[in-house]
Amino acid sequence: MSFTLETLDARIAIRAAASPDESYTAKLLAAGIQRVAKKLGEEATEAVIAAVAADREGLKGEAADLLYHLLVLLRAANLPLTEVMAELERRTAQSGIAEKAARPQGTV
Repeated sequence: MSFTLETLDARIAIRAAASPDESYTAKLLAAGIQRVAKKLGEEATEAVIAAVAADREGLKGEAADLLYHLLVLLRAANLPLTEVMAELERRTAQSGIAEKAARPQGTV
């Protein structure tokens, strides 16, 4: 499969530049970061519900929606996907337990 998060991010960039009358992505971004964040939360909840219900097809669709809305939120926050991927790469250099222990107190 050649479709990646980077492919999706590039597609979102193109759609973000379109008119909000022609692009759901542009319309969502025009509504502001609070609306984008709310939509991401809704999709996360729907993914959790599908997972708990053991609805594999539902989870597949909701996971796709969740990834899409996460990338839209990153764009709304002006946080490039490359920075998030670099953070993931940095974190995978150590175990999850060690990484969590190294975080400042009060962070999740």
